[in-house]
Amino acid sequence: MKLGDPSLDHLRIFIAVTDHGSFGEAAKAMGRAVSAISYGIAQLEAQLGLSLFAREGSRRPVLTPAGEGLLAEARTVADRVDALLAKTRSLHAGQEPALTLVVDVMVPGEATAHVLGEFRRIFPTCALTLRIEALGAVAACLIDSGAGLGISGPVPGDHPALERQAIGAIDLIPVAAPSHPLARDGVAPGESRNHLQLVLTDRSPLTEGREFSVLSPLTWRLGDLGAKHSLLKEGLGWGNMPRAMVAGDLVSGALVALNLPEKPGTSYGLSAIWRRDTRLGPAASWLVDAFRDSLRTEVSGA
Repeated sequence: MKLGDPSLDHLRIFIAVTDHGSFGEAAKAMGRAVSAISYGIAQLEAQLGLSLFAREGSRRPVLTPAGEGLLAEARTVADRVDALLAKTRSLHAGQEPALTLVVDVMVPGEATAHVLGEFRRIFPTCALTLRIEALGAVAACLIDSGAGLGISGPVPGDHPALERQAIGAIDLIPVAAPSHPLARDGVAPGESRNHLQLVLTDRSPLTEGREFSVLSPLTWRLGDLGAKHSLLKEGLGWGNMPRAMVAGDLVSGALVALNLPEKPGTSYGLSAIWRRDTRLGPAASWLVDAFRDSLRTEVSGA
């Protein structure tokens, strides 16, 4: 038996009859005559060589086993065409079809999650690729790997290939386990240099040979902020951490804020960065504003 090629319109009729429970309700929903709905179903059944609805013995059309088996496929085809049309409309409006976003590991995870949740709702047709990197690796992804937008810390500063727009800052504070020698009162100036400091680092050449808030010559350098967090709680050293990330530990006593004479804590400025030879599209521009608003909320505690 030679099968025909069902049209998208016939598939949409099939789905409408199933969803609305009758030919008449499907006709109302689609703005068609009942006869057009009946004809569309008959055509689809002829093309497929299968009965999709058992009409006898019931006032409402009931899916046959074949109809039940094909319904999911019909929905998939219709949904993909809808997605194609939505993306086409977005492209006509100038929206990016895809975007790679690189976020500094210091950005609070709650802020990133909130922004990206809203992004997926507002820009469902933009295929977003997310990377989380540290320090100069954020800028390196834009310069070397073609990422479209970065949410970067102050490293590596003003690179000639990049545009930079300040969007906020987070607090970094020195912390250690309560059993650590630096956790006691009255720490003498310079004593921090006698203890192991856990330092976030990256392999980017943009930060090669540069130190950031490093006081001790005794260092363990880690590319993973989560690993640094775990080692700090084990009492293996001291180091700066984003205040939001250790807030729960400070309350529970798993970590304590250090009152060091050198005051190594700092405000870690965050900026949106992108290549100067590109122009931000609607989706990327929205992300810049959304991260600014989200970081403002994090700082204010609202």
